[in-house]
Amino acid sequence: MKSELRNRVAVVVVALCIVLPWAANHKVRADDRVVKIVMIGDSLTAGKVPEIDRIPNQLEFALKAKGHSVAVTNAGVGGDSAAMGLARLNRVVTDDTDAVILELGWWDMTKGLDPNVTRAALAAILSNLEARRIVVLLCGVRAHTNFGDEHEKAFAAMFAGLAREYNALFYPAFNETFVDDAQLKALDGLHPNAARNKAVVTQILPIVEALIDRARAAKDR
Repeated sequence: MKSELRNRVAVVVVALCIVLPWAANHKVRADDRVVKIVMIGDSLTAGKVPEIDRIPNQLEFALKAKGHSVAVTNAGVGGDSAAMGLARLNRVVTDDTDAVILELGWWDMTKGLDPNVTRAALAAILSNLEARRIVVLLCGVRAHTNFGDEHEKAFAAMFAGLAREYNALFYPAFNETFVDDAQLKALDGLHPNAARNKAVVTQILPIVEALIDRARAAKDR
């Protein structure tokens, strides 16, 4: 009887010696779940290049390569103003979304829209997401318009101010890498090409990793 008990104890000890180190290295953690990111924007997000070269796709590849469990959805629509993005927000950003990358306002700027209207729409989007505990990375633009100094100054100041007001992470100039470089533009001369999209992903990656950390913390509260 004692011999049988000793054998059982020995088996348990051996099993623990195997299982505990494995568990330490392979423990199932809350942050192993897939973080759902929606990138909502205009044609800079939607992309004028093959799908595999678009920013949301490249961003998902880059994040997974660094070990993150993520799914990045491309919710970009060419020609979308901030107000149009607001109108479709609840449809494309469902309540199970963890984080949003908000890239709207560039189209508004290039078309000479009233910056006050753009700001109000972006503020409404940020307020909506804040109420739903969805964390945000707000992408600004390098202001360059043909509609006068006041129009340009308003857009230049808009995004940083909104990021502070709503405690959003901020990427200051989403269009910076291609606005002055013809080699980084698509054939239409306006939109970025695949090389530029990859450059943006490289630049934005650390901020998106911080966004993922925020998303996990928000869901744990």
